[in-house]
Amino acid sequence: MKQIKLYGSSQCHKTQYYKTFFETRNLNYAFLDVKKNTEFASELRNLYQNEGLHFPTILVEGKRLRNPNDKELIKWLNK
Repeated sequence: MKQIKLYGSSQCHKTQYYKTFFETRNLNYAFLDVKKNTEFASELRNLYQNEGLHFPTILVEGKRLRNPNDKELIKWLNK
């Protein structure tokens, strides 16, 4: 089973899209709300050189995906 982390915000429509994407495929994932938790925000900032709060960001087994399209996301989930 792949480790999947979704960094985002519950108010972000794109984050909601990815939550639905994972849930409709019965994939286990960790949703990390960067607006409600400063530790999650810090983790996300550390993934980028400019330390920006770029969300949604998805980690699949450590591979960082920034706002991927479905095809790209499925590719990494199937690796």
